[in-house]
Parts: sequence; C-alpha cells; structure tokens
Amino acid sequence: MGEFDLIQQFFQSRSRELFPSFHADGSAAFAQIVQGIGDDCAIVQPPAAMQWAISSDMLVQGRHFLPDCDPYRLGHKALAVNLSDLAAAGAQPLGFTLAMALPAADAAWLAPFSEGLLALAAEHRCPLLGGDTTKGPLTLSITVFGQIPAGQALLRSGANVGDDIYVSGCVGEARLALDVQLGHVPIDNPVLRQHLIDRIEMPQPRLALGQALRGLATAAIDLSDGLMGDLGHILSASGVGAQVVADAVRQTSTIWHDPQLAAWSLERQNHYGLSGGDDYELAFTAPASLREQVAHAARQSHTPVHRIGQIVAGEGIELRDAHGNALPHAIRSFDHFNE
Repeated sequence: MGEFDLIQQFFQSRSRELFPSFHADGSAAFAQIVQGIGDDCAIVQPPAAMQWAISSDMLVQGRHFLPDCDPYRLGHKALAVNLSDLAAAGAQPLGFTLAMALPAADAAWLAPFSEGLLALAAEHRCPLLGGDTTKGPLTLSITVFGQIPAGQALLRSGANVGDDIYVSGCVGEARLALDVQLGHVPIDNPVLRQHLIDRIEMPQPRLALGQALRGLATAAIDLSDGLMGDLGHILSASGVGAQVVADAVRQTSTIWHDPQLAAWSLERQNHYGLSGGDDYELAFTAPASLREQVAHAARQSHTPVHRIGQIVAGEGIELRDAHGNALPHAIRSFDHFNE
C-alpha cells in the first residue's frame, strides 16, 4: 500500500463520510472550512470578532504510549490530548492536521487507529484537514485549531490573590494506571484495573467545561504533566502563590475507597494526585464570589469540579493537610529531558 492509498482509504474517505459539510455552523459566528483534506493546504474562512487557538502535541512510541497499545485507543488519545489544550483555552474545535511516521503501511493497525481518531473527531465536530505521512519509528503529531470570541480566551496569566483553585474530574488515576500497565502495582480488583486503564488510554477532553468557564475562570491549564507542576505554570505566569489541600486532591477520586488502595499510606495515595500526569483534566482559578456560577458551569457541562485550594500572595505552592498543617514536599513537573 502506498502513501496516497493509505491516506485515501483510512483518512480521506472516512473523514468525508463523517463531515459531509465542513460548515461548523450555519451562522457567520463560526469559521468555515472552505477546503479540507486532499489539497496542499486547508483553506479556512475565519469569522469576524473571533480569535484562533492553535496547539500541537507529539506522541512517540515508547515515550508516550506502550508498543502494545490498542490502536483504536491510541487514535482516540492522540486527538484527545490536543483537544484538551483547546479546552484549557475555552476554545471551540474547528479542525486538526495529522502527521505520522509509520514503520509500515499496516492495514490491520491503521483501520482501528483511524476509527478511534475520527470517532472522537466526529464527537466534537472537529474534521481532519490534512497532514503528512512518512516511514519511520511510530510517531504521531497533531495540530488542532479552535476559535474563541475575541478577548475571552482562558490564559495561564490571570490568577489573582484570593481566587479559588479547582480541578475537573479525577486527578491521579492515569498515573496509577501507568504503574499498573508497567507491572509496578498489581491490582486485584478487575473492575478497578479496567477503570484505571480506561483513564490513561481514553482521556476525555473537557471542552464543554472550558467553554462554560469563559468569563468565570481567571486562569486555566490542562493537566498533562502533573498537578503540582502544571499549577506551577499558572502561578509563574500570574505572579502569585498557592495553598493546596492534599486531602482535597486525593478526594477527587473514589479509587482510594478500594480496600487494597485504602490500605496504602496517605503519603503514597497523595503522590499520585499531586505528581501524576496524563490526566488531561483542567486546573483553573476563579474568584470565590463566583462559586455558584462555577458550580453551574460544572452542571451545565456535565463535568464534576473540585475546589482544592486558594491563590495567595508570594510564589510557589504550600501543601497542607485537611487541618491546615503544612506538608513538606519536593514535587516537580514532568520534564522529558530530565526523566
């Protein structure tokens, strides 16, 4: 199978079936994809009073996913981690490009991979616009495009002293899942084991929540490299510090009620929620006066959110227990070149 046959069979034809019209919306408030996959460039007609949100992520076999990863799930995750960046900006997806290095044009692998990728694309009305393929070690690179009403983007730099700190969903489960996959942590409960594997292989981008937080959140980031490190990016950009309650972070997940995990020390449990990566949840800040509005945004987007701390003057993160006692820590963000 040649390069162009591969594109046509697994991506171009299926994409056109899923997106027969490239109009994101009938109104002038939304961008129109004039020409999508199949030409040298995608052609996009931007609307007035909107701003673009653009992000790229790369996934490398052996670094970001295991060699035996299910290709359908890998297709889902490859797009999900990029859509999560749009969610953190409060953006609406418009489309994406895909560049792949493949060891071989393996139809048995490409079929489920493209199905997982394009199923998530269809769910979020985010058509494939184009890309590139070449032969080489399995590497996936996606660039996503989104749009935001001018001046309403969620950034890392707006957190203010007194703001509440929130996270969406469950934090720390994906990091525990990696230890399970690597055989470092055996899990006796098969239902719990599958739940954890789903969390690392099938993350759900919080796009609806991100859009609902426009005008409410003062800063936001998606959690890819661990809560303490990613929250630190907000603090650095905003020139503030934070107090985080470790117990509140741990309580975002119910997995610690499992008898096997409940027997672990609190320090070991807290480690996953505070330093673990690959959650692709949102961490964000909002004024304490807007707690009811944040709760409404969570309900509106069908996404649980948890208040885990407060922005304070100073710098860095003070970690505390439920009683307000300081907890020493040396947790840092994941860094590909220091691991």
